[in-house]
Amino acid sequence: MSSTQMGNVVRISSGILAVIRADIAAAPNREVCGLLFGNEQAIIAHRPCRNVATHPATAFEIDPAALIAAYRAERGGGARIIGCYHSHPSGDPNPSRQDAVDALTEGWLWLIGGGASIRAWRVVSGGPVHGRFEPVDLATIDSA
Repeated sequence: MSSTQMGNVVRISSGILAVIRADIAAAPNREVCGLLFGNEQAIIAHRPCRNVATHPATAFEIDPAALIAAYRAERGGGARIIGCYHSHPSGDPNPSRQDAVDALTEGWLWLIGGGASIRAWRVVSGGPVHGRFEPVDLATIDSA
């Protein structure tokens, strides 16, 4: 399903975006990562996760225990996991070829932070970026 079908704009509160930006800025030499919760139209929450990658300066792997706990919570009526976020210490907020290899969950939203920018991408088969991602516009809304 393409972002045109799912919606090519995703809302996120300025508060969530600010916290993700602060987490990225606090770790400029390693990739930070976390989970995103909500629906196809809006990110309503996020959860920072430990990066357990062997080389966190150039890769990310969300702590499997955190991912399992989030799926269990979702099955129990908790917030729906809609994707993940991570940073690129290189400053490039675009998906890497390795990101495309690692993007296994069709339809997931990926936020990638690089430098002062955060960009949104949806995982789609045959996407225009590395055959796996298509860009999604982020619409920032004021935090309540």
